[in-house]
Amino acid sequence: MQQRIILVSDGTGETAAQMTKAAMVQFSHQEISLTRFTNVRHESQIEAICQEAAHDKALLIYTIVSPHLRAFLQKRAHDFACVDLLGPLLIGLGSYFGYEPKSIAGLLHDVNESYFDRIAAMEYTIAHDDGKDLTHLESADLVLLGISRTSKTPLSMYLSHQGWRVANIPLIQGFEIPKEVTQLDPRKVIGLTIDATTLTQIRRARIKRLGHPSGEYADPAQVFEEIEYANNLFKGKRWQIFNVSGKALEETAAEIIRLMAARRLAPPYTLERLMAEKG
Repeated sequence: MQQRIILVSDGTGETAAQMTKAAMVQFSHQEISLTRFTNVRHESQIEAICQEAAHDKALLIYTIVSPHLRAFLQKRAHDFACVDLLGPLLIGLGSYFGYEPKSIAGLLHDVNESYFDRIAAMEYTIAHDDGKDLTHLESADLVLLGISRTSKTPLSMYLSHQGWRVANIPLIQGFEIPKEVTQLDPRKVIGLTIDATTLTQIRRARIKRLGHPSGEYADPAQVFEEIEYANNLFKGKRWQIFNVSGKALEETAAEIIRLMAARRLAPPYTLERLMAEKG
């Protein structure tokens, strides 16, 4: 015989659903129907759900962080069975830590949203690394431009782990900047430059690691030419230019983040966090 289980939550109800499904694996022969009530924040909603549970002789399973609503539900659980999944854990944790929980509904959902935002940012950044994809640049939080070995990729990846959608595009001598870049909000475009001595050393170290002959790639004259080419491209543009010479990756990233926060162009949840830290 099919029996009914009602899930009640003052959030998304995902915790109740996942725990119930995990437990039901142990009762695989039992037929059930699941009904989920989410964002339950008022006594009138609890009252109506309890009446329905009593009428159907259902099992009511709930994850409610509000102690008031939990107490209200428990007082009405006369004619049906109920299981409080979250209350005992919150009480136990509060006793252990020595202070009361926040009792704010939906916090886990907010955490999950931030997590998936970061995953999406990383996926976007990987897809738009080194000019591989010039589509959907308008969706980027940042677009980085620079010649080879100006830290475009590591900087992009570092920022993406903090929730920024970053595209980076190499500047190659003799080639124009892609027209897609010139159509963007110039406040989102950042040029990366570096001094010739530093870049020559970086390129020589890379060549040595790879075991290739140096050629023009690390030739000081060629390096200087490329830097001049990039700097000339940046002239007259309303782009912010960052010199990465001698700077740690985290230092450059922090400077970019501060600039974008000041311009209020950070991703929504990232900006909120930045402004909270600023106080």
